[in-house]
Amino acid sequence: MSDLPPPFVHESSYVDEGAVIGRGTRIWHFCHIMPGAVIGERCNLGQNVVVMPGTRIGNNVKIQNNVSIYEGVELEDDVFCGPSMVFTNVVNPRSHVSRRHEYRRTLVRRGATIGANATIVCGVTLGQYCFVGAGAVVTRDVKPYALVVGVPARQIGWVCQCGERLQDAGATAGSALVCGACGGRYRKKNGEIEPEGGA
Repeated sequence: MSDLPPPFVHESSYVDEGAVIGRGTRIWHFCHIMPGAVIGERCNLGQNVVVMPGTRIGNNVKIQNNVSIYEGVELEDDVFCGPSMVFTNVVNPRSHVSRRHEYRRTLVRRGATIGANATIVCGVTLGQYCFVGAGAVVTRDVKPYALVVGVPARQIGWVCQCGERLQDAGATAGSALVCGACGGRYRKKNGEIEPEGGA
């Protein structure tokens, strides 16, 4: 048995029967967790968060105010979702046309950060420890450790696992990228970077 406390759910929030919430997780004001949603341990859901059926949220995930986790979205461990960022699950929605059979999967890999007011168009994968800048609109996959900004989002650099920007990606292939904050070292490989010695 985990030594974490039972989940905390604010009295203004609703957790429907059939939802699973891990120990140590805190759910704050005006949230709605729907049947079939699975939320891991040590998560924090801010005010006005909706988690739809069939979604999966890993451990130690932080979801800030006014975020909806729609069906088809999966968040791995240690993901950060900034205030009022948006997921979608249908490419071409119409009010008068049912698209429930057309939901596209969106996968957010471990340690990724999504900035405030960013939009993640469905069907993409955000690589581990990538960083999506505030207000960006992501329309295609993001590489692990990539820093993307803008509309549509484009890569402008690399970030460390600790969240600090690494030196410019123009370093020659095989040379080390070093984090000035924590000293983490990375090497370029096939157009991506990876930690020296493995993740």
